[in-house]
Amino acid sequence: MSSPNLHPMLNVAVKAARAAGAIINRAALDVEAVRISQKQVNDFVTEVDHASEQVIIETLLGAYPGHGILAEESGTQHGAQDSDYVWIIDPLDGTTNFIHGFPVYCVSIALSVRGKIEQAVIYDPSRNDLFTATKGRGAYMNERRIRVSKRTRLSECLVSTGFPFRSGDNFKQYLAIMADMMPRMAGLRRPGAAALDLAYVAAGFTDGFFETGLNPWDVAAGSLLVTEAGGLIGNFTGEPDFLEQRECLAGAPRIYGQLVPLLAKYSKFAGIDDKMRASDRVRAVSAAARPDADPSVDLYARSTVTDLTAAPLDGEAPAPAAAPAAPVQRKLTRVRRDAPAGGGSSEGDASAK
Repeated sequence: MSSPNLHPMLNVAVKAARAAGAIINRAALDVEAVRISQKQVNDFVTEVDHASEQVIIETLLGAYPGHGILAEESGTQHGAQDSDYVWIIDPLDGTTNFIHGFPVYCVSIALSVRGKIEQAVIYDPSRNDLFTATKGRGAYMNERRIRVSKRTRLSECLVSTGFPFRSGDNFKQYLAIMADMMPRMAGLRRPGAAALDLAYVAAGFTDGFFETGLNPWDVAAGSLLVTEAGGLIGNFTGEPDFLEQRECLAGAPRIYGQLVPLLAKYSKFAGIDDKMRASDRVRAVSAAARPDADPSVDLYARSTVTDLTAAPLDGEAPAPAAAPAAPVQRKLTRVRRDAPAGGGSSEGDASAK
């Protein structure tokens, strides 16, 4: 159902997203019957992706035949090729989750006007959650205004990410990133649908998000939701022009400011010194992760860029000096069992308390 309070173009996008969601929900009743193909290693597409994309395109072009289309499955083959108005579509973000029956996936639709995202819809059909935003009018979830988290201390934050899964992805670098990040925060999550991850940052369900290897249709709608909800979004170095750069960082402003120093050296736009430090860190973590590694090397040690004795990041409490842990003494005690019926007694084996 459309809302009279929504921008007319956003109303059309909502109609398209709900139509796609209906297709997805029907298919979810019997996921094993869905035909699946593989675009590349660990990158799947289903007949549901194609059917959802088709109904979205038909709905959008039915209302705005002069607009352009950029869609995950069909690219730019539909719509006007030279329009200032381009709809950026991901018909089913989280396809791998969907084909396993794991209910974390969504429809993502954004409208770019002369290169700027002005309308956004993210629809979670399994929960019937609708996230919408119009530039300058705020962000909403199910017609309720949403804002990013108010947390200011990274140590209290929940941050989402996406792990590398394609052949050629830099797995070792991600291990180093996680080794730097995980000790500094309350939790790291990998839900598996980047568009929904960004919607959750906008709603304050999580405090931040970062991932590499993303395409415009993964992040376009979510980027407007985040900024309209009071958050910041950019690449790993904090620059806001990120849509085509295949790396994304988003969060509440104070948290974003603490994540940039941790991630900047891993950005492909980092300076040579930072790239050298990142390479050193990757080698150290990779060495520590090997079974035959020196046990004195701490896999989860803080980044080599930020020394343990250095000043904490903004909003982060100073780390107390860690005292060497004393070995735990285990006391062995003999346990006497009940005597057998024939008399006499027996002693059980030693057991540890």
